[in-house]
Amino acid sequence: MPRTLRFYFDFSSPYGYLATARIDDLAQRHDCKVDWRAHLLGVAMKATGQKPLLNQPLRGAYAQHDLNRMARDFGLPLVQPDVFPIHSVAASRAFYALKDDEDGQSDFLARQLFHAYWGEGRDISRPDDIAREAAAIGMDGEALIQRMALPETRQRLREEVDDAMERGIFGSPMFDIDGELFWGCDKFDQMDRWLAAGGW
Repeated sequence: MPRTLRFYFDFSSPYGYLATARIDDLAQRHDCKVDWRAHLLGVAMKATGQKPLLNQPLRGAYAQHDLNRMARDFGLPLVQPDVFPIHSVAASRAFYALKDDEDGQSDFLARQLFHAYWGEGRDISRPDDIAREAAAIGMDGEALIQRMALPETRQRLREEVDDAMERGIFGSPMFDIDGELFWGCDKFDQMDRWLAAGGW
């Protein structure tokens, strides 16, 4: 049975977006299943006392330069959205509305939403925005809005965020390999060695 690599992300995170370019290759090299997990950085930031990296003095300017450099390295387009940060609750609800479907549509939608926001600068903060992006990849956007509004979908997101916090998830991207946590896009080489060696 393949190992599971949990990939935690927030749609408002540019580094989470960049991680989508390499997560599948890493998993395939080590016969892992990727378990995508949306969470809310805003909740984690309340616990850590942090604020969005790009909005921090000194660190924000460096991070923007680093992001552009990393995007070129990862082969992804990157733009600075007009609205940053965004509330990612709607996008995360949409993700979990589809999470238990067996056709992998939640991961497909996550890629589309990341690309729309960070690759092309489109707003993805409202249900209508989500429906538009879902329709662009052949999904029923209106049906998705209805599923997002269900009490069980709202509860699922709350439970997933609580679970992420209990596991020690505070950033995006973060990765969980059998309980071992890795934070950031710069951890792919380290995770590659960890998976190959079985840890150290």
